[in-house]
Amino acid sequence: MQNIDAIKELAQSLAVPFFENEPMSRHTTFQIGGPADIYLAPASGEGLSKILELCREREIPVFVMGCGSNLLVSDSGIRGAVIQTGGAFSQIEQISACELECGAGARLSRLCTWAMEHSLSGLEFAWGIPGTVGGAAYMNAGAYDGEFKSVALSCQHISPEGEPGRFVGEELRLGYRHSVYSLRAKKSAACGSSAKDTAKSVYSNGDYVITSVRVLLNPGEQGAIRAKMDGIMNRRKEKQPLEFPSAGSVFKRPKGNFAGTLIEQCGLKGLTVGGARVSEKHAGFIVNTGGATCADVLELIDKIKQRVFLQTSVELECEIKIPEA
Repeated sequence: MQNIDAIKELAQSLAVPFFENEPMSRHTTFQIGGPADIYLAPASGEGLSKILELCREREIPVFVMGCGSNLLVSDSGIRGAVIQTGGAFSQIEQISACELECGAGARLSRLCTWAMEHSLSGLEFAWGIPGTVGGAAYMNAGAYDGEFKSVALSCQHISPEGEPGRFVGEELRLGYRHSVYSLRAKKSAACGSSAKDTAKSVYSNGDYVITSVRVLLNPGEQGAIRAKMDGIMNRRKEKQPLEFPSAGSVFKRPKGNFAGTLIEQCGLKGLTVGGARVSEKHAGFIVNTGGATCADVLELIDKIKQRVFLQTSVELECEIKIPEA
């Protein structure tokens, strides 16, 4: 715990809020997860940089997160430091008529609303996607025939050496559910073939940390933008189990098919392990019906993958991530 004490001392000197043994179930949309050794919410770039520098020096594992919308945290929690981007990382600044610089911790829903209110189009597809702007760039979030790649110009970050930098355009390597940042990070073993697989951190000590994202939108008519957003939200409410805690779509889209369709065709809607259940509304979602544990979800994922592969020969790949316990 000596290393954690060092982080506490630094956080106190920088006036960075922190909590020891903080239950991660309070910070994930799945409402699942054991305690983090220390959970910090730096409100400035300086505070973030200094905490990351100390963690590098002391070889303390680091997990950087937004609002926890694509995470399944182990029941034993997360060792090391969890850093939540928010506060000063939530600003939205208009750079030019159609260019915005958005803090990585800004909610994607807030950015969509801001754009609509300023008659800027291009983000309607993202309305209703839970998560932050940084997370959307990290995984190239997408829905309803749109993806973040279509609006992203560049990302500012803190490098593994603690220096500010920026990736621009093709350097971002945005593709289906990945970016240069996720490709550089240690590969996650989340949702492997067995619930006993060791899960590796999405962000780990030494990785780049996104601090802001620049997007380019198009002039639009506010009423038309609002109508499109309303239509997308109505489709979400109709088809997705928004009434239950979840981490969104569990599996990536298999080539030439849809994970939810395959799972439904295999008769797995309603399949339950403990408090975790395959949604009867959308088979691509696993929901927490109350008291679900990470172990419940992982066992259910195993059952889904095995059944789908046995009946269709399609190997499902998980989209949700698990930080190292």
